[in-house]
Amino acid sequence: MARFNRKTKNARRTVNLAGGAAYNQTPELQLVSLLLTSFAQDQFYRGAGQSIKDLARLVAVTDPEFAAKAALYARNEFGMRSITHVLAAQLARRASGQAWARYFYDRIVRRPDDMLEIAATFRGLGGKNMSNAMKKGFAVAFARFDAYQLAKYRGEGHAFKLVDLVNLVHPAANDRNAEALRLLVAGELKNTDTWEAKLTQAGQEAENEDEKAGLKAEAWAELLNNGKLGYLALLRNLRNIAEQAPDMTPAALAALTNRAAIKKSLVMPFQILVAMDAIEASKVSEKRRILNALTDALEISLDNVPRFAGKTLVVLDDSGSMTAPARGNGFGNRSCIQLGAVFAAALFKSNDADLMRFSDDASYVKANSRDSMMSIARALVKNARSAGTNFHAIFETAGKAYDRIIILSDMQGWMGVGTPGGVFAQYKKRNDANPFVYSFDLAAYGSLQLPESKVFCLAGFSDKVFDIMKLLESDRQALMNTIRAVPLRADAN
Repeated sequence: MARFNRKTKNARRTVNLAGGAAYNQTPELQLVSLLLTSFAQDQFYRGAGQSIKDLARLVAVTDPEFAAKAALYARNEFGMRSITHVLAAQLARRASGQAWARYFYDRIVRRPDDMLEIAATFRGLGGKNMSNAMKKGFAVAFARFDAYQLAKYRGEGHAFKLVDLVNLVHPAANDRNAEALRLLVAGELKNTDTWEAKLTQAGQEAENEDEKAGLKAEAWAELLNNGKLGYLALLRNLRNIAEQAPDMTPAALAALTNRAAIKKSLVMPFQILVAMDAIEASKVSEKRRILNALTDALEISLDNVPRFAGKTLVVLDDSGSMTAPARGNGFGNRSCIQLGAVFAAALFKSNDADLMRFSDDASYVKANSRDSMMSIARALVKNARSAGTNFHAIFETAGKAYDRIIILSDMQGWMGVGTPGGVFAQYKKRNDANPFVYSFDLAAYGSLQLPESKVFCLAGFSDKVFDIMKLLESDRQALMNTIRAVPLRADAN
């Protein structure tokens, strides 16, 4: 999840949402920023409604073909769903009549419910008649889905169901879906082959609560014993397993701490936090044993955090605005500082790195890389200053040459005179350094502190964000060039 910044004549001074000096991004960069971060949340300085308005404004002034390519990149490379649904709906009018529009509405769909969300959003934004391009694109997309997928995402209970879409776009039946489409229209298509379905079926077949509990325990046992529960599904359902099938807890914890499974899943440390929060809030038996296993899994997940060459400085913003919730990014009830602290600890432990905290001033943090990730993260949160936000202090305090500086912040600097460009230049000269700087904008407020050629503003976390960081170190224009190269023609290579 990233947005790219390079020094251009379009980098203009502005005022950020906290009233401090910053730099505007080009509309294209702002659009990519919003696309590559989850924004459906109330934020310390801005509500979710404003973010949707910002997206509409950017879609209106950005080349529609670039906007479509950026949406495809965000959806297909980063798995970003909700925000690409909104953009696809907002783009309908500007895409109308474009040769690439039908292809776009086909390729933006990875799951059947993507079509439902886009169509529902289109109507929610006041759209009355779905464009021909959207209809034709969705009709083509149906050909990729089989009975299992159509049944899983049929959208029962929602205002806009899959059968409604079938009746609207009239997809052509093929060998994969002909029978499923017939059953869907007849109201007879059922979902029976997923772990969710097995648990639902157990509940439906039971005649009383005791029988329901027994059937659910049997369902969890079957899923775990036959390896039908993926690692991320295991994380999401750990509390349910502990409550509904306590006898299976040992098997669940063995799978949870399986190093090969963690590596294959590409799970990142901060994703395990959600499961930890759920267990902490529960009344399950053997809570300590489960939390210990999650802590072990957290440490093993460091295998998925990349090792960067050279010396790294990891800087955590512990100012007051960092108490804003990060749950809109899918990380439970963690605040920005709690999430940032775990990420900082993971980078510190995985790399040749120094650790720094900053608010109204900055200071190095004395931490032992052999301590557990959670003990380091908890110490960072516990000792947070919760004061102002002074980006100047980072570069005034940094006392050695670094190959890269990673700043975890909501980017709402307001202390000091102007942006920190001057003290950054002094730091580079004083230490004979020319580092890459990565600012993780944890709240995606949309302003930059340094319009430099080796400074990149990244919003949010994913397993692929590190790939982008490495890519940017080899080609500073890589991200935007990659988006521009996204194929947007049916006959493109």
